[in-house]
Amino acid sequence: MKTAIMTDTNSGITRQEADASGIFLIPMPIIIDEEIFFEGVNLTQESFYKDLTDGRDISTSQPSPGDVIDMWKSILSSGYDEIVYIPMSSGLSNSCASAIGLSKEFDGKVMVADNHRISVTMRESVFEAKRLADSGLSAREIKDYLEKTAFDASIYIAVDTLEFLKKGGRITPAAAALGAVLNIKPILSIQGEKLDAFAKVRGMKKCKAKMIEALQQDLSTRFKDVDKSRIKLCTAGTALSPEEAEEWRNTVSEAFNGADVYYNPLSLSIGTHTGPGAMGIGLVVVAK
Repeated sequence: MKTAIMTDTNSGITRQEADASGIFLIPMPIIIDEEIFFEGVNLTQESFYKDLTDGRDISTSQPSPGDVIDMWKSILSSGYDEIVYIPMSSGLSNSCASAIGLSKEFDGKVMVADNHRISVTMRESVFEAKRLADSGLSAREIKDYLEKTAFDASIYIAVDTLEFLKKGGRITPAAAALGAVLNIKPILSIQGEKLDAFAKVRGMKKCKAKMIEALQQDLSTRFKDVDKSRIKLCTAGTALSPEEAEEWRNTVSEAFNGADVYYNPLSLSIGTHTGPGAMGIGLVVVAK
């Protein structure tokens, strides 16, 4: 059986990376002033954040059922026997539930893995799935593995501005105004299902320290029995300059004794809610 791996751009995987790795990638739709754009196709990180900070009306959507089905059919007609589709977490979007419903028309040839992840942790799941497919595992076996290990990950995100959380209705205008005056930055957490409030800190410098402390705590509690060679650390952000991204990556690396850490931009679906200047840190347990 030849198994294809497919995901969406919420993984942070670019078209170039997907093509080079043999992964199939469907772009997430971003709606700007009622016009639909597609992440990584006709919408770049730079143009998106310009539109966002210019005050244009921006919202996100899930891939259309027609686009998803067309891609599945195209993959299956190109020599693959089955597909593992890894969308963003069902706790963050309806796209996973929609895909599961659509897959029922494919007689078991399409397996939708509810991996409960997004961004850098989802990225690791996709590349892990590709390695498993290349080693000969079936779509069912890969789906079962991804769902069994879904919660072996942790993400913290610090938001630099409350403006976009206010626009999305996630905080009240009064709370946003008070937070701006007091320089309060919320830290959000993804431990699996959903994006939750974790802490409120004054200033981004303290946010960085708090996120590192939180991840160190996860290592000493939730993941204390995991072989350290299986721990992968990652950083992320929205609209950071190359210098800011590298500084954040280096800070995390130094905090974890010079560990190998990489940086990847957060997806535009997340950026819609966090706005520019957000910084994230993630931990993933990878296979032996």
